[in-house]
Amino acid sequence: MKIGFIGLGNMGGGMAANLAKAGHEVHAFDLSGEALARAGEAGCHPASEAAAAVNDMEAVVTMLPAGEHVRKVYEYEVVINGDPGTLVIDCSTIDVDSARDVATMAEAKGLVPVDAPVSGGIAAANGGTLTFMVGGSEEGFKRAEPILSDMGKAVIHAGANGAGQAAKICNNMLLGASMIATCETFKMAEKLGLDLQNFYDISSKASGQNWSMTSYCPVPGVGPQSPADNSYEGGFAAALMLKDLRLAMAAAESAGAEVPMGAKAQALYEQYAEAEGQGGMDFSGIINMLGKN
Repeated sequence: MKIGFIGLGNMGGGMAANLAKAGHEVHAFDLSGEALARAGEAGCHPASEAAAAVNDMEAVVTMLPAGEHVRKVYEYEVVINGDPGTLVIDCSTIDVDSARDVATMAEAKGLVPVDAPVSGGIAAANGGTLTFMVGGSEEGFKRAEPILSDMGKAVIHAGANGAGQAAKICNNMLLGASMIATCETFKMAEKLGLDLQNFYDISSKASGQNWSMTSYCPVPGVGPQSPADNSYEGGFAAALMLKDLRLAMAAAESAGAEVPMGAKAQALYEQYAEAEGQGGMDFSGIINMLGKN
């Protein structure tokens, strides 16, 4: 399939490479010359401009930093240059309103839009093991599923346009709060004199078990390999977790939902990522801030 790909950052680069590896003809664009060069080395066709990654494509995938970037790319590149019937898949993590607005914009021009934010981080993007939460019509999902499957291990239809984004921010609010609870629990266990590996062996098989503990343990040398074993570098940046929590808080306010744990998680990640300047570290590194006292 002939696929355009716009946005070749930490996540998009690996995703585009996996599409090329799966045998698709991928025309990739990014403002970074280095990112374009890496895409070319991975088997993609570097595009000189965004329009070249949209013209005559059967599908176009975007992976961009925020809602404002998605709106701009859709308004000035995707909608103008896409052929009627083109499938447009936005894998960015953005606010629900922006996802619905660009879908409406695309549909008005005869395009078929879906929002398909991801869960899994950089390693999963490179390894093709992402989870996609998809919002869109049945037709859009049916057409997007095989493309997304070439980049991930799970592709789940969450509902109409915008539902993918809603599912993503709900999931990441839970992830942010559960990581904080996991971190403070390990710190408490340490202060109570427990051996942390022994505590892990107990809790990972008991009712306290959760993904942040058993798949992404914030304690070095405990559990499976995680960013904690690499000085909290790589993985999912704390600044990105903060971005997702802010999106979740905005969505909660819009929906009239009470989310006190989500609000506390946002406040703590604001302190860690911004006040303490650790936004580039993995989000599990917040254990170091929680363990200062």
